[in-house]
Amino acid sequence: MMRSCSPWALLPPAFSVGTAAGLWLVYFIAVDDKKIVPLGSQYRSRNGSLYPPFISIAGNFPPASCIFSQVMNLAAFVGFLIAVLRYFQLKHTVNMAGLNVASLVVFSLGCFGMTLIGNFQLFYQQRIHNLGTSLTFGLGTLFCWIQSYITLKANLRNEGKKVGVIRFLLSASITVCAVLYPLLLSQGIRMPAARCQWALVMFFILFFGTFAVEFRHYTFGVHVACTENSGHPVSTMGTFSELSGSQSDQL
Repeated sequence: MMRSCSPWALLPPAFSVGTAAGLWLVYFIAVDDKKIVPLGSQYRSRNGSLYPPFISIAGNFPPASCIFSQVMNLAAFVGFLIAVLRYFQLKHTVNMAGLNVASLVVFSLGCFGMTLIGNFQLFYQQRIHNLGTSLTFGLGTLFCWIQSYITLKANLRNEGKKVGVIRFLLSASITVCAVLYPLLLSQGIRMPAARCQWALVMFFILFFGTFAVEFRHYTFGVHVACTENSGHPVSTMGTFSELSGSQSDQL
């Protein structure tokens, strides 16, 4: 017996791999252009024009800034899509409708924060950029904790405990990094703060990759009817509908 796997299972890991690859590409371009020092080096303020390797600084100067904007915009779109699919997946399987809606709203605002980070560079629009950072990591961390809790309660396909433990560990790691980062930065310890920021983002990206576990059992259908004002149907294409249920076993 072989269990079929929904193609939607590819979306979360594609998001994780694509976003991580895009951010590291921005980093390597910024290092190559002598804008930031490498993560493995020791930063010294007298190092001329070189800046510490914070993600936002790496994505502050062209051409890296162009790629950074594109990566953050795509990450916001795909991240929002995953959150919507997760909402529909849980809509009729958990008795926590309010928490499920809150999770979607929280991360929708976090995705908006991603677009602010990508499109308003730190050195030119610092207030808006920092607002985006607060939305993304503050609400993103809250989203991770909510989803970790829901994972245990929903226990889809009896995999909730195993996946829930992984998500709680990732949520804890994200929270530790989110607390350490501003503390280190306030003390002027820049290189450890930069490494902590990169770890925070990678843990966050990895968390989203874990949704492949549940998505592999489900498909998501779309059904939209397009009609003229006269009421005559023109075509039937698709919009978001409810998820279409579990995949069945195949011989």
